[in-house]
Formats: sequence, structure tokens, C-alpha cells
Amino acid sequence: MLSACRTSATRSALNKNLKATQVPGSDERKLKSSLSLAADCLVYDLEDGVAHNRKNVAREMVFDALEASEHRKAEKAVRINAVGSGLEFDDLNVVLRSSRLQAIVIPKVQSAKDVQFVSQMVDSVAPFITRKNVKIIASIESALGIMNLKEIATSDPRVDALVFAAEDFCADMGLTRTREGIEMLYGRSAIVTAAHAYGLQAIDLVCMDYKNDEILKEECELGRTMGFLGKQAVHPRQLEIIQRCFLPTNHEVARAADISEGYQEHSKRGIGAFNYNGKVIDLPVVKWAEKILSRARQGGVVIPTSEERQKILQAGPSGSSNSSSSTVATAPASKTDGSTTTAA
Repeated sequence: MLSACRTSATRSALNKNLKATQVPGSDERKLKSSLSLAADCLVYDLEDGVAHNRKNVAREMVFDALEASEHRKAEKAVRINAVGSGLEFDDLNVVLRSSRLQAIVIPKVQSAKDVQFVSQMVDSVAPFITRKNVKIIASIESALGIMNLKEIATSDPRVDALVFAAEDFCADMGLTRTREGIEMLYGRSAIVTAAHAYGLQAIDLVCMDYKNDEILKEECELGRTMGFLGKQAVHPRQLEIIQRCFLPTNHEVARAADISEGYQEHSKRGIGAFNYNGKVIDLPVVKWAEKILSRARQGGVVIPTSEERQKILQAGPSGSSNSSSSTVATAPASKTDGSTTTAA
């Protein structure tokens, strides 16, 4: 499954905690119900969610769903079949005709050519007035994709996010998934590093144990610690936990606000590095603080006052939950926190 998707038609969009809902392209009931879903992004699936003998029908159904959707509601993305499958050309020729399409999710991306082919199709088929806003989300699902991350990430200006697809990656590598996930550590690290290096959003793997909240929380915490900005979801019940986990904690926000204010005050006096609770604070730490505050604000979190921060910091990290549990519903492409699920 794909993840956070807010197409960079609004490049700041993904800089929120987001939810993307994936909808099987051949399921008429789910396509209709998707039009009323409170999601930031709808990802219509033409790949794994559609049987081979339903591909043609699914394309037209997805096009009709795109056209029936309202502007300024959820953003619209389509996951096509992999480049080289023999199905991608027909997928793109149909869905790109919609002026309401905002992002293309490319599965099994292995090289820059995969991305460039899709981008060229966008320029050839999409309506002139909207084609410039169509973004690309590259799903990395193989060893070769990992080895070619730099060329994929820099292949085209439309590329807006890198997604780690764990199941396909494990199948390609012959790996057995474990709860700890050590077998995927290199792949995940490579993707998140490449994404940050080239200004893209990094979206982590899906938790297949959708009824086990403890495992989901563990995966979210590790992914966030590694630098991922969002996580894929396989079921709607996962969304709240994912969103909560990928927001900065109250303790992080309070500490970041203290550091930011302290830096401003010391800068006015011509002082660079300064002491904060026995630790030296210099510019790299200040940059971290500003990123935390930015993500918190974009997630709808109110930055606590000085008095509120003292109470939060006194409680310590263990006594601090995440900054907000508010729901910000998702979709492609621009840079930040997100999650994706399948329409019920």
C-alpha cells in the first residue's frame, strides 16, 4: 500500500500528519463510498487490488470516479501497474485524461527510466492546464531499486516521495519478516537517507499485523526514529495510532520551543552556542528544534507557553504523550507525515 500522498500541487501539504485511503479500482461500491470519505487523499489502485481480467473495466471505473469527485476535497492519486508489466501504458492513457488527477504512484520502481516514462506520459496525455501539478510517488520494492535510489530520486522534478514496500522487498531478497525488522534495516535506512538528501518525503513500510496495536506502535516509533515522515496503513483502524506516533511528542515540542526561544535571546546578545539544562546548544540543535516546531504546527499543534512547557518538561519524556491526536485526513506528494489505508 502507498502512503501519505498529498500532491505537491500544494507542496506544503504533506508537511502535515496525513491520511491516504487506498481504493480498489474494480470495486464499484468502494469507489462510490470513497467520494464521501473524510480523507486528504484517495489512492485509486489499478495494480494488486485489481484482478487481471478486471483491469480494463477498472481503468474506466477509476476515471469515472476521478471525474465524479469534487474539487478541493480529498486529493486524487492512482497507483498504476508497474512499468514493464505491459499494463502501464493503458493505465496512464485512461487516468491521465482526468483533470482531477494529482499524483501517480509507480510500484516496483527499479530505475530512473521507470519514472521518466511516466513523466513523459503525463506531458503527453494529461490536460495542459493541470499536467504541471501531477506528481510522482516512487515505490521501492526490490534490491535493484535500493541500489538505484539516487538516480530514481533525482530522475525527474515530478518525484515527490519515496515509499518502502516491505513485502515485495522481502520477496525479492528472499527475506523472512521478523517483528524486529532487522532484515530490512539497510533498505529502510537507504530510502529514508535518499529521501532527505534530495528533499523528498520518506514513507515507511506497512504493518501487516493490523489487529496488534503494540506491534504497530513499535514500528511507528522505529520508523519515526529513523527519519521517516509517515507510514503506510493496511486497515483504517491503524490510522489514529500512525498519526499520533508521527507527531512530535509534547516533551519534544516543549524542549524545541525552549531551545528556539533561547537561541533567539542569545543571538540578540551576539552569543552563538549556549547552555540549556547542562547541555551545549548550537546551530545543528536549533535546526532540529525548528523542524520539530514546524511539524507540530503543520499537524495542528498549539505550541505551549513558557509555563506550560515547564510542567511538560518536569513530567519528563515518559510522561509526555504525542502532541495531538487530532485527525487530519491524507494524499500524494510533498514532504511529510502520512499514512494510507484501504477503503472499507
